[in-house]
Amino acid sequence: MALSLSDLAVARGGVPVLSGVSFTLDAGQALVIRGPNGSGKTTLLRTIAGLQPALSGSIEGADDTVAYAGHADGLKAMLSVAENLTFWAAVYGRRNIDAALAAYALAPLKDRLTGTLSAGQKRRAGLARLMVTGRPIWVLDEPTVSLDTHAVGLFADAVRAHLRAGGMALLATHIDLGLDADVLDVTPLLAQANTLHGASDEAFL
Repeated sequence: MALSLSDLAVARGGVPVLSGVSFTLDAGQALVIRGPNGSGKTTLLRTIAGLQPALSGSIEGADDTVAYAGHADGLKAMLSVAENLTFWAAVYGRRNIDAALAAYALAPLKDRLTGTLSAGQKRRAGLARLMVTGRPIWVLDEPTVSLDTHAVGLFADAVRAHLRAGGMALLATHIDLGLDADVLDVTPLLAQANTLHGASDEAFL
């Protein structure tokens, strides 16, 4: 299994932001996406996740294999942590949430309403969703936002375990997570229309 992009071009609000994006991600590999704010990292990840179409080029290996974590945590405030994870597990035809609770130290919080959690606790619960999907490709946009140092370590450990099990991870982050990962700087791939002046990914926050 592999995720392969070939000469991909993506747009935000109809304006081209990146072009000529090509890479292959194999089982057990991670790739970190880097670039200035507004350069199109979020747009690229959303396109890979199937949330918007590409302008041109091709993506192979993403159908029914990607779990996406964006800037929103994807949690219902009036459900408990356990109920949220159970819901997402059921969406993907799975049931067990114990490993996800343990990986992110959420067991003591499992019966708490998600709306009562701190920003960092909510982020941990949102990232735990990835584990209950069973999907091999994790696509993550700034996953460490709101996390303290300890929680960043929990996240990095979860990613390492996922890679050891043959999974893949694609991350846009400016944080050094200590992962054995290649880095793709999208700066040389900026489309001419994307000058970065006033550009942002606010529509996807």
